[in-house]
Amino acid sequence: MSTDPETTETSPAEDTEVTRDAVTDAAEDTGTGTEAGEGAEATTAEGSEAAGEATTELAATPELSEAAAELLAQRLERERIERRKAEKAGPIAAGTKLSGTAADLLAAVRAVESGEKPVATAFATPEPAPRPSATPEAVRRPQPVAAEPGAPAGETVATVRRVLAEGGAPETLAAQVAAALGEGADDRLREDPWQLLRVAGVRPEQADGFARALLGAECAPDDERRGRSVTGWLLEQAALAGHTALEASALTAALAKQGVPDPDAATQSAIAEGEVLVFQDALDEPAVPVQRTDDEAEAEEGAERPVRVLIGLERYALAEESLADGLAKLINSVPKEDGSAAEWEQAGAAKGSTGELIRAVAGHGLVLHTGGEASHEEPAALLHAAAGFGLRAWAAAYTPVGRDRFAELLTRSAEADAEGAGPGDGPQVATVAGLLAGAEGPGRDTDGALDLDLLVVLDAPQLDVETAALLTESLPDGARLVLAGDPAVLWSAGPGRVFADLLAARACPHVVSRRPDLGPVGELVSGIGIGELNQVEAPGKEVVIVPVRDAGEAVHRTVQLVADSVPRVIGVPAEQTAVITPGHGGAAGTRALNVALKERLNPGPGRFGGFDPGDRVAYSPAPGRTVSGRVLTADAKGLHLDCPDGLVVVPKERVEQSVRHGWALTAHQAVGARWPAVVVVLPGDAAQALSRPWVYTAFSRADRHLSVVHGVDQALPRAVAEVPAKPRTTRLPVLLRPQVPVGS
Repeated sequence: MSTDPETTETSPAEDTEVTRDAVTDAAEDTGTGTEAGEGAEATTAEGSEAAGEATTELAATPELSEAAAELLAQRLERERIERRKAEKAGPIAAGTKLSGTAADLLAAVRAVESGEKPVATAFATPEPAPRPSATPEAVRRPQPVAAEPGAPAGETVATVRRVLAEGGAPETLAAQVAAALGEGADDRLREDPWQLLRVAGVRPEQADGFARALLGAECAPDDERRGRSVTGWLLEQAALAGHTALEASALTAALAKQGVPDPDAATQSAIAEGEVLVFQDALDEPAVPVQRTDDEAEAEEGAERPVRVLIGLERYALAEESLADGLAKLINSVPKEDGSAAEWEQAGAAKGSTGELIRAVAGHGLVLHTGGEASHEEPAALLHAAAGFGLRAWAAAYTPVGRDRFAELLTRSAEADAEGAGPGDGPQVATVAGLLAGAEGPGRDTDGALDLDLLVVLDAPQLDVETAALLTESLPDGARLVLAGDPAVLWSAGPGRVFADLLAARACPHVVSRRPDLGPVGELVSGIGIGELNQVEAPGKEVVIVPVRDAGEAVHRTVQLVADSVPRVIGVPAEQTAVITPGHGGAAGTRALNVALKERLNPGPGRFGGFDPGDRVAYSPAPGRTVSGRVLTADAKGLHLDCPDGLVVVPKERVEQSVRHGWALTAHQAVGARWPAVVVVLPGDAAQALSRPWVYTAFSRADRHLSVVHGVDQALPRAVAEVPAKPRTTRLPVLLRPQVPVGS
């Protein structure tokens, strides 16, 4: 590595502290923070800064294919969850004997299941409201996506606005409250002002102020309604941090921090009202069996088994159960016999891990494949072989950029193979969101399943539990699924760690690629993956370290690198260079960097809501996903963007919530994409935000050149060596265990 000789020093700007949004603060209070809060940022866009702003319903237009596709996928997911709820006639499986708080929680949930009156609270479990199915008719070809129905009526919004005004809350929240609470939202809000916490970005102290204004002397910290709402709010914050549930002890501790006088009673009340679910998961048995006498074994039969009591939201619980069912079906099924055994055997004779992957897929419904960017050649070879057997073979990438890059790889590999399938006959690739919504991909057959035989999902670590559940449920009988990805990158922005849980479960074949990422950048990133920050030889300045003293200097040097040094020395233009920094706030966060980069690269007055034609932007069509684009123009319809999937029109009322300037991104926003050149900015105030997955993800986004604006001193090697990914609480391993054969 070398120090960049092309930049010059300037007087440092005033350094400020990195700001954290409300969602991140809440996650940290519960002990469930994400990597610098990035998962929360990626999911909620602005966190508490949006608490006083309305987020109106996104209206789909013919051009808005990516956003409309995601909206339809979310609607289908909600309908699927409703159907799952209706099917759950029996009680939740319980464990064995408990005592103390765990026993109280179990007593409450058993009372709900049996209809009896619990010890502490009288209640009746409401029946779920019937909901008409809106699943579109299955088709084999993608169809245009209709606008998302269900926007709150104008009269409902008006009545909610009056209630908000009485309580001193921002009236701009009316549409969000109406959408969250549904019909009769105004009455529900008057009866329980803490229902305001259902709106993203609202914090308990804000809901408390609203409740005091409406209830007056009746408002009290020990109000049962407050305890229930704060319980649900904390579980939502945990989901933003990646958890699908929380341990009961962690939840009660977090409730105490939020000023709930009796956390156990608040939890029981939330369970009784059906707002949260309680689970008992048996703890793992010892890896080495313990020898016991007959008397000891007999005494142990009647003893309590250690269990873990978890509390979670129904939405994620049903998604995780559905995912476990779908994965178990794949693991235990016999794949459809397409292609003769001789053909599979011949294809599996390929050298190295490519042959291993083909042989594994030949006989199994679910296969895991891990490796870096170079390993994508192996799924490409698998897809070409399968297409040659007559299988309907598809790949799905997390981002449009990843889709387009893999499509180019498929084309190159087909051209290099004299016996490859001809144009239009070989495998094809879509985005995961487009595939599920029908905007891309093969469409669905008459049974509603995806019309394919083999699906390879790239960037599998980015699958959250809801997306993964919808994906597995969409596969036809006999289909094969390959989940491929780099296990060292950041996990999904949504709750769960599906890929990591499956790798740990060892329930299906796992093929590790032996193709290393070449070049100085590949060598550097490979070392980071095993916890080592090595010096690498970079004769062509493929890796450059730029030391800085403070955040002001970091911003200046970053602009100089993007606008001058990298284009002149490396030959990569500014539009093909990405800047990655740990967070949105702070003196060297994405906001500050984008202001400085816009001033240098595309100065203008920002007459379109802060944007000008030619501005580089990061557009979020749905929470947790980011699409790069460029501003074309604006009119009465909204902001017109040029994105990888074509032209997109963002309604003007959604611009502030879903569009940012995009020269500088966070690592979560950059996952799934790569650029010829990347500048990673590490200001001194970001030292606590660094972890090995963050550094690995940021550095590995570069194809040809990586510049590191380095102001964290020894925090960088310390993070690589000592700071792994923060753990996430999930139930998938426990749910999979009884469904997977012992010999797997």
